[in-house]
Amino acid sequence: MSKSFQRGLIVGKFCPLHKGHEYLIAQASEACADLLLISYTKPEFPLCGPLERERWLALSFPHIQRLVIDDAILQRLCIERGIADIPEIPHNDAAEEMHRQFVGWLCLVLLETTVDAVFTSEDYGDGFAAVLTQCFQQHDPGLPVVTHIKLDQQRITVPVSGTRVRLDPHANRAFLSAHVYASFVKKICLLGAESSGKTTLAAALAQHLQTLWVPEYGRELWVAKEGKLQFEDMEAIAVRQLASEDHLGPQADQWLVCDTSPLTTLLYSLAMFQRAADALQQMANTQYDCIILCDIDIPLIQDGTRQDHAFRLHQQAWYVQQLRQRALPYLLVRGNVEERLSQVMGYLAGK
Repeated sequence: MSKSFQRGLIVGKFCPLHKGHEYLIAQASEACADLLLISYTKPEFPLCGPLERERWLALSFPHIQRLVIDDAILQRLCIERGIADIPEIPHNDAAEEMHRQFVGWLCLVLLETTVDAVFTSEDYGDGFAAVLTQCFQQHDPGLPVVTHIKLDQQRITVPVSGTRVRLDPHANRAFLSAHVYASFVKKICLLGAESSGKTTLAAALAQHLQTLWVPEYGRELWVAKEGKLQFEDMEAIAVRQLASEDHLGPQADQWLVCDTSPLTTLLYSLAMFQRAADALQQMANTQYDCIILCDIDIPLIQDGTRQDHAFRLHQQAWYVQQLRQRALPYLLVRGNVEERLSQVMGYLAGK
């Protein structure tokens, strides 16, 4: 099928990428043989950094060319391409002309390309297209005029804006693809020695928050292999644990409760094999929004899979030492499950 334009352009903050953006991009893609997406913002918005924006766009539109930058990324790309005169990204409040000239420079100098159409949902697109036409024709007078295509200006097809989503991404999750919404789900990590009530609290907390929890895969594998784990299993456990978090995150609601983390797997690898794979040590650095450490103020229940009281003491002390060494804030909870749940909810209220 023939396309109306050879190469189109969409420029946006995508903070975050919402279904209005996706509609605009899909419509432009239908009209163009090739499409270029450029994303920048200054200042950046929380939880919408360039790596997140690149990931969202890559997952939603893997076959469309993307340029997602901040000043550091722009500098690196320019150095790689041998560009000496490196501009700074204009501030969001800068004059429209600065932004238009900057995008023209990105196309001509950094990407060495031009476009024949620009797609927006705003009136400013006419002036934007005119400046791009001027920039490109100064480079090559034979290039065509850049056409502005305005789509869904009244936000009728997708009634949403980035500002609205940023104010409350949870209330507006219907306007976000699942992989985008997952970036706004906060992860709660539960740690604790054997028989410290961690799994019981994880289930209770998820129920109270009306969300999901991620079971401890290492325990499942331990049971399945009757305790005969190999060194290679340690890294695989951590990989599977994080994959489960990634799988359930888009389905959660505001919070995702994680019954353990790769830090626990690191502990068992060191205890069982006196060493740990480099990849496991890296995964043990996985960040969580809240860390809850369950105290060992409840009796050890020996179910046939747990070690002795001495190991339990060692394990709990190791967690405390690691959390302090890594400068990770955490909440130590004590008492029965209702008391612990109350302590956690009070802690989360401040997050």
